[in-house]
Parts: sequence; C-alpha cells; structure tokens
Amino acid sequence: MAHVVCLIADPERSPLDRVMVATLERTLGATARWLAPDEACELPVDHHDPVEPRRRIEAILSPELPHDVVVLPAHSRRKRLLVSDMDSTMITVECIDELADYLGVKPEVSAITRRAMDGELDFVAALRARVALLQGLPVSVFDEVFRERVRLMPGARALVATMRSWGACTALVSGGFVPFVERVRGAIGFDLAQANRLESLNGHLTGHLLGPIRGPQSKLARLRQLTRVLRLPPEATLAVGDGANDLPMLRAAGLGVAFRPTPRVAQLAPVIIRWGDLTALLYLQGVPKSNFVAG
Repeated sequence: MAHVVCLIADPERSPLDRVMVATLERTLGATARWLAPDEACELPVDHHDPVEPRRRIEAILSPELPHDVVVLPAHSRRKRLLVSDMDSTMITVECIDELADYLGVKPEVSAITRRAMDGELDFVAALRARVALLQGLPVSVFDEVFRERVRLMPGARALVATMRSWGACTALVSGGFVPFVERVRGAIGFDLAQANRLESLNGHLTGHLLGPIRGPQSKLARLRQLTRVLRLPPEATLAVGDGANDLPMLRAAGLGVAFRPTPRVAQLAPVIIRWGDLTALLYLQGVPKSNFVAG
C-alpha cells in the first residue's frame, strides 16, 4: 500500500454515497475502510505515483460533487506537531473585521482582509493599514467581541484534544492579535500560541503595532523551530490555514491543509478541505470517529 485515498463529506448536507464508494472500490481494486458512517472513508492503493489513482477517481467523480477527495502517502500519517492559523480556521470570523465594526469601518477593513488573504496585497502592509483604521478603539471592546462574535470552528476542539492524546504538540500561530489568540488558545486547548501585539495608550488603540510583525515568514519559522526542537522529521508535521499568508508553512509541512481556502490559495495549496469540518484533519491521519477525544 503506497497511498491512501480519503473521501470526506458533510453528512448533514451530502452524505457519502455507498454506491459511489463501491464503484471506487472496483475501479481502484481496493476495499474501503469506513472512518465514520456517511462521513469519511479511505481506500488503500498500491500506486507509488499518486497521479494514477487521481486520474481514475476524476473519471468517476464529478468536480461539482460536495466531497473532499485527498490522495495521501500511506506511511507516517499520524502527525506529532500541529501548527494552525486562527482566523477563519480555528474560529469562524476575522477578528480584525469585527473590531472595525465598532468604529464603522468594517466594509473598508474587510475588503483589505479579503485581498490580503487571497494574496493580492502584501500581508504586512495590509495589516498596518487595517490596524491604523482601529485608532481610538477602546481596548475593553476585545472582551465583548470575543464573547459575542467569536465562534469556534466545528471540530476544532476534537482535532486538538485528539492529537494531544497521542502526545502531539499543538501551536496556534496567527497574524491576528494576542488578546484573541490567548482566549482561543485556552478555549480550544492549544499548547502554544503566538500573535501580533497592538499598541494602546490610556485604554485606547493607537493604530500601531508593537514588536516584530507575525506574518507568513514567522509562521513558517515557528513550524521549523518546533520541528527542530521536538526532533521530528518533516513528514511528522501538520499545518492548516486558509489564507495566502499560510502558504509558506502549508508547503513546508509534512501535511499542509488549506481549510475552506480563498480561491488563489486553493490553487496553490498541497491539500484542500472544503466540505468537512476540522475533524477532516483527523480522518486524513487515519483516525476513525470512534477514537476522537472530546475537547
């Protein structure tokens, strides 16, 4: 067995069709292993080159089908390090956009965010421009935004808790801001976190950042640093994110997953998950739903 074909679906919207899976079994000469009824299964294939099983799959499955189909190496699937983005990955919102809403500039900030996440704008320049628009915002707003607007992405707690159960290190790396990252870290259970710091004066944001900017290269550097400190081979690492600023770490990880990515990132990422929730990253590692740990 050289590769594994993983099929993942949202069972409430479009469960896996067992007739379709049976057709894939015959085509690939494989027996499906169900990881979760109607939601996820995997099929082992002997091809050392993933191009051939992909060709056979594409001949059967419509590209419009609302399922994630991923071909992975069969070896070293269970990862020992998870490095994850936060906004629109571990949580459902972009925190900077929600902060901007309190000053009436959310449309302007959101437009910059979308272009930056799709790689149209330099990340650091776009971040500085958005932070400047937050000048005068009371820092007390952070508590309200987290309480009223931040929601964890489905599957986030199970992903982190399950990986930690086998001794994996989990790190949250964000181009967002420390007050949110620390709250999300605690809510989900990450071991480590890093993010950008906002300058404030007399309880209000000045519109400036403090210290080094946490951007694409700092995420990549964190992945490499933890890989080195933990003495892991590259194939034992997993990175996940949704934006262009995540691409360097996604490409460097043993398994780099673009989760519900922007269009440009979808073209460039090693692996894409559009339909499953974050537990899809456990299915990619061969973990059945019965072995998930509740977060």
